[in-house]
Amino acid sequence: MIEAKRKEGESIGAFLRRFTKKVQLSGVLKKSRRLRFRQDVKTRREKQLAAVRRSNVMRERERLYKLGKLED
Repeated sequence: MIEAKRKEGESIGAFLRRFTKKVQLSGVLKKSRRLRFRQDVKTRREKQLAAVRRSNVMRERERLYKLGKLED
């Protein structure tokens, strides 16, 4: 956690520049941007279940399309 206290007589602009510099040097922003869209690794079982679900949905869509109940 980055902490910065405003020094006595320090302008808001100078304080903001000093704080921004501390944030950049600490690497906090770089790390958070890197981890922003990170996804957890799926287990083998989760991958298999997802594949089965996709297969079932695709099969159901094909069935409905053949029956004329799905317009694509």
